[in-house]
Amino acid sequence: MAPAQYQKPPQLPPKFTATKESLLADTKRLIERSRGVQDAVVKAGEATFAKAILPIAHDDNKMAIESHIIGFYNAVSTSKELRDASSEAEQLLDDFGIESSMREDVFQLVDKVLKANEQLDPESQRLLEKDHKSFIRNGLNLPAGEKRDRFKAIKQRLSTIGIQFSKNLNEENGGIWFTSEELHGVPDDVLSGLKKGEGENEGKVFLTFKYPDLFPTLKYATNAETRKRVFVENENKCNQNVELFREAILLRDEAARLLGYENHAQFRIEDKMAKTPKTVDDFLSDLRTRLAPGGKKEIEALMEFKKQDVKEQGLTGELADKYYLWDHRYYDRLMLEKNFQLDHQVIAEYFPLQTTIQGMLKIFEELFGLVFVEIVGEERTALADGGKAEDIVWHPEVQVFSVWDDAGEGAGFVGYLYLDLFPRDGKYGHAANFNLQPGYIDEDGKRRYPATALVCNFSKPTPKKPSLLKHDEVVTLFHELGHGIHDLVSRTTYSRFHGTNTVRDFVEAPSQMLENWCWTPSQLRSLSHHYSHLSPEYEQAYLESSGADKKPTDERIPNSLIGKLINTKHVNDALFNLRQLHFGTFDMAIHEPKSHDEVEKLDITQLYNSLRQDISQLDGPEALSGAHKGDWHWGNGQATFGHLIGGYDAGYYGYLSSQVYSTDMFYSIFKSDPMNAKEGRRYRHTVLERGGSKEEMDILEEFLGRKPSTEAFYKELGIAA
Repeated sequence: MAPAQYQKPPQLPPKFTATKESLLADTKRLIERSRGVQDAVVKAGEATFAKAILPIAHDDNKMAIESHIIGFYNAVSTSKELRDASSEAEQLLDDFGIESSMREDVFQLVDKVLKANEQLDPESQRLLEKDHKSFIRNGLNLPAGEKRDRFKAIKQRLSTIGIQFSKNLNEENGGIWFTSEELHGVPDDVLSGLKKGEGENEGKVFLTFKYPDLFPTLKYATNAETRKRVFVENENKCNQNVELFREAILLRDEAARLLGYENHAQFRIEDKMAKTPKTVDDFLSDLRTRLAPGGKKEIEALMEFKKQDVKEQGLTGELADKYYLWDHRYYDRLMLEKNFQLDHQVIAEYFPLQTTIQGMLKIFEELFGLVFVEIVGEERTALADGGKAEDIVWHPEVQVFSVWDDAGEGAGFVGYLYLDLFPRDGKYGHAANFNLQPGYIDEDGKRRYPATALVCNFSKPTPKKPSLLKHDEVVTLFHELGHGIHDLVSRTTYSRFHGTNTVRDFVEAPSQMLENWCWTPSQLRSLSHHYSHLSPEYEQAYLESSGADKKPTDERIPNSLIGKLINTKHVNDALFNLRQLHFGTFDMAIHEPKSHDEVEKLDITQLYNSLRQDISQLDGPEALSGAHKGDWHWGNGQATFGHLIGGYDAGYYGYLSSQVYSTDMFYSIFKSDPMNAKEGRRYRHTVLERGGSKEEMDILEEFLGRKPSTEAFYKELGIAA
């Protein structure tokens, strides 16, 4: 039972009781209301901020309260019917968004308000300027007629492509039937969860391409042919997205040129922190030059491991001769175990999912002045407002928390946090934070509180083990929870700027900075809790599986293991960052061609695979004899590259460039004392609270007390000049 002061939040949580009929009916109601607001503003014709801009901003706020959840069903619902209706609703909302963004009558009013130079508060002035620029970027400077109509048609088609591409990824349910011999080395807790074969597949198990199956297989399967097959077939899932991806690239380029830009990258980057494609290209090129020698050395060292391994296994032939893409997770793991005596399976024993989450929330409580209260049992019923307890979540496994300020921060309500942690059919397949309802100030000056959801895909618990997190999964969880905290503590007037609604080349920085806590000894210890200490049943299962005669005496991870883990932080780091560099470079290459004709002639699959080999220096099937020798068309990785269809187009570089900012912030402010509550609260109020309501570079400079520097980033990577 939650303490009394936390039992009655001032705002009820959203309900997840939609049907396919209600989703579409609600969507049409929202669209009609918004269209009515826009029509009324135009009819009144009063070119002031209060009469022309505010009514639409308030309507945007109210729209977001329902529309985000309408689109969320597509990512998490177990009902295909509901997912399909959510996709259809998303299409209607996107079409209306395009219609609204191209209303010349509204634009004329916005233009007059901007030119009137009213004295506005900074966030309202930013809203006005962003709205004005948005109309121009949506074609309102194009002459009415053929060009503008074509631009609108492109926007509508791109919306359809984005929804279908994402749906194909979420609905993907492929995999491979393997014998137990072919999966030799894969941990038992993975194998035990796989579907058992019948009939012609009797004696086999079905390995899906979901992360909890895919990654351990690439990491532990001793059979090189198995790893190769899993890797290549995973690169060929969702091949129906290949043509959608190509069409999106062509349409983006055409749209950018209609607006007078040289290419899509120039269009996308002008309002980001980088401002120009050249800035991005120079950054990526410099990073590649610095990382390439390290990548070469790392491959040489890993190849020595491979030579020894294949010799011990008695393997010969092509798969034994080179270091391939499907080898990397396996030999990277082997190197950590042999050179650093680091077994990630042992590390994972100290990070049961639920105790790790509790530890993370405690860190955020101490650092940012928050209190997290899980809502369970009768408390869910009480907050269902006359409904059932299950109405306030979309699946029985979902956890929900009310979030509050601690006494030092005023003891007020902050919002709702949801955790949806395990894979299931039709669910979003990666790890992400979804804003369900933004925060803002309503027409009456009252605060509307946010709701945010973490959607992840960790291994499910078994009767003998809880869900155990590998260290990289601990980092992922901390990262996504960082986005969730950004979403929760944001305090903006308008939903347009709430939380993670910042420019793409800054949005990852706050979460990336928090990843550093997963490499800090004191925090690792506080997060850890050996699963054998959780219950007598788990203790017995641990003793049986490990062959130990007693459970570890210390339920916290020992300092010796922490030391080994931290020593590996930068092992094969160049190869990891070269992988990110491949994604960022590919993204720029397809979005900054010299001409539209060049895009039309582009062989996207060949570019994706050849660039990867060129940058990462890792070979694929093109280096083998047989059907794919010298051929780059063995896989279509771009078909699963959801980021480039879902908003990171000409922006994936942001994962690397925002690391410059995140490392600078950590080194400058937190490295000497990661749990400095005074600095944590200053970070909360200076950076996280502002969302996108202020220029991101100004926010960063205010927090750092100076302009950001690349020095800490390059020093951390060991490639400082």
